[in-house]
Amino acid sequence: MNARTRRVVIGTAAVSMALSLAACGKAGDGGSDGGGDGKTIGLLLPENKTTRYETFDRPIIEAKIKALCGDCEVKYNNAAQDTETQKKQFDALVTQGVKVIILDSVDYKATKSWVQQAEKKGVKVVAYDRLAEGPISAYVSYDNEKIGRLQGEALVKALGAKAKDANVVMINGSPTDPNAPLFKKGAHSVLDTGVKKVVYEQDIPDWSPDEANKKMGAAIDSLGKNGFQGVYSANDGMAGGIITALNKQGVKVPVGGQDAELAGLQRILKGDQAFTIYKQIKPEAETTAEIAVRLLKGEKIDDLVPTKVTSLTGEFKDIPAKLYDAQIVTKENIASTIVADGVYKAADICTAEYKAACDAAGVK
Repeated sequence: MNARTRRVVIGTAAVSMALSLAACGKAGDGGSDGGGDGKTIGLLLPENKTTRYETFDRPIIEAKIKALCGDCEVKYNNAAQDTETQKKQFDALVTQGVKVIILDSVDYKATKSWVQQAEKKGVKVVAYDRLAEGPISAYVSYDNEKIGRLQGEALVKALGAKAKDANVVMINGSPTDPNAPLFKKGAHSVLDTGVKKVVYEQDIPDWSPDEANKKMGAAIDSLGKNGFQGVYSANDGMAGGIITALNKQGVKVPVGGQDAELAGLQRILKGDQAFTIYKQIKPEAETTAEIAVRLLKGEKIDDLVPTKVTSLTGEFKDIPAKLYDAQIVTKENIASTIVADGVYKAADICTAEYKAACDAAGVK
């Protein structure tokens, strides 16, 4: 099954799940009156191209909710990068009387009316990882502009003494993801002074590795094989597509990413990728789960959300938030970060193809 077919299948399944949830809501004690048993938390994640969501975020959130509230139920859906699918999933949860929804939005601008309508029915929405528009009850993520700065700093360091004379290609994230412009802004704040020039820049819809591959190919055609000395990639998935395009043309330059995906870590060990950004997902996910349970029980969350943020449009202000830090990961510190924290075991990373590279980097 190719990537496009897989996305269609996943999207169809997600729509089916949303519709079945809506049907269930009509028969339950929720209904359109917004009732509910006060024991259900909705969890809506945006996509499954990025491996972190199904591998880490979902199971960690579900486990923490269960640990804090043994008789609570989590109603989960993944939108497979489709905004309309996510709207149906969100509306279904509200219809069923779910009073707290953890929302990681596909398109942050689209959520304003959803969240406003939910608020009128007493539903509290916790924005997870991506800040949605609307009267959000809480937001848990990272300092995303700082992450962009870390990416820029890591690329400058990878370029070394030649950085000031280096031209760089920037492949940015999805325009519908509110984190993408923050990553871009942070990266630009470093690259605009740290390198000679950003000579080619594109935003990639849906964080698509295939599209990133195409844009990298177009950049090579436009600039020539020697027309750039480094590539900024907003995440590891796209870095994979970029590196494939570079390898096809025989171009070897530093490429960075984000998310510490398994494939990205293996590329780093092999020498194809220069770095990634490691964001500790467990504290982010567990804090979100605790906020959701407290909101469900009508308890205060002030100690969990010490910061205030404003939505990207500037319309919604003083949103209670918790923002976590991140760090640069290179070949030199995979063992002391990723492996030491139990994100992946050395055995997961060091398959036969990467065994020698692991041994050389001390990943055991």
